[in-house]
Amino acid sequence: MIPVRRVLLSAVLCAGVAIPVFAAAQGQTTPAPPVVEAKPVTAPYDDKLARLAEVLGSVHYLRTLCKADNGDEWRAGMQQLLDSEAKDEPPRREKLTAAFNRGYRAFASVYTDCTPAAIMAEERYRNEGATLATEITSRFGN
Repeated sequence: MIPVRRVLLSAVLCAGVAIPVFAAAQGQTTPAPPVVEAKPVTAPYDDKLARLAEVLGSVHYLRTLCKADNGDEWRAGMQQLLDSEAKDEPPRREKLTAAFNRGYRAFASVYTDCTPAAIMAEERYRNEGATLATEITSRFGN
């Protein structure tokens, strides 16, 4: 005597195979399985990284505005950040780039001349950037 479970399992398996074969025989195609998009990869430090990118954009603008030495080094630092953190991850790359641009534009809308306030803001942002970089690497670095 064949156990009932085995008969039911066989019936279910055969029905699963028979339906696509029957549909193909009728000239119908079976629906393709749904495409599952991969979730964007996020790291636990992405918020701090985005803030660091924003700070880099702000410092880049202010140093360029005040014609400081090595003004372009901040943009190069941002490029390094993108290459190391989001090279093959377009959504993360876009998020970080948007943060950099937001920081740049925030000061571009306020300062059009190099003033003592702009110099002070640049110094404060450099300090914040250094603190963020230290926090990220000490907590999440290898």
